[in-house]
Amino acid sequence: MVRRPVAWIVAVVLFVEAFGIGLLNWFLGVVVDRQNMSLAGLDPDAMSTSSKAGGVVFGLYFALCALAALLVAVRGRTPSGFWRILLISAAVVHAVLGAFTVGLVGWGAFAFLMVVFGLILLTLMTYDGPGTAYDRQGQAGPRPGEGGPGDTGSAPEEPVGQGGPGQEGGGPAPVTP
Repeated sequence: MVRRPVAWIVAVVLFVEAFGIGLLNWFLGVVVDRQNMSLAGLDPDAMSTSSKAGGVVFGLYFALCALAALLVAVRGRTPSGFWRILLISAAVVHAVLGAFTVGLVGWGAFAFLMVVFGLILLTLMTYDGPGTAYDRQGQAGPRPGEGGPGDTGSAPEEPVGQGGPGQEGGGPAPVTP
C-alpha cells in the first residue's frame, strides 16, 4: 500500500535535490570566478571549473538515484543489482551529509536529510515483503502458506522421530568426549 507512493516521493525529492545541488555548485563556481578568489594559492579558474564540474557530477548522480526510485515506483518491484546499490549509496550519502550538516548548517538541514534518508530506506526495505521470494529455480513464486499450486497453507514440516543411534526422537546426538 505504501510502497509506490514512497518511491514516487523519493524520486521527486531526489530529482529536486539533483537540480538544487547542481545549481548551487554552479552558482558557487560563478561567484569564485567573478570574485577572483583563491584558496591557499590555487588558481581561481581551476577552482571555478572544478566547482562547476562537481555540480554537474553530483547533479547527475542524484538524478540517476532518482531514476532508480522512479523505476521502483513505476514497476512496483524491488530494485535489484545496480539500482539497489545506487539507492543504498544514496542513503549512505544522505546519512553522512546529515552528520556533517548539523554543525555547519543547522538542525533544519539535518532534519531534511534524515527524512530523505528514511524515505530511501523505506523504499529499499518495504519491497522485501510477501510475493518477492524466489523458488529454487530462480522464478518468483509465493512463499509457503501464501497460496499457490499444491500449497496446504503451511510450511513443510520436518519428520519427527527419525534420530540416529541411541536417540528416541529427533533431538541432537549426545556429545561424548
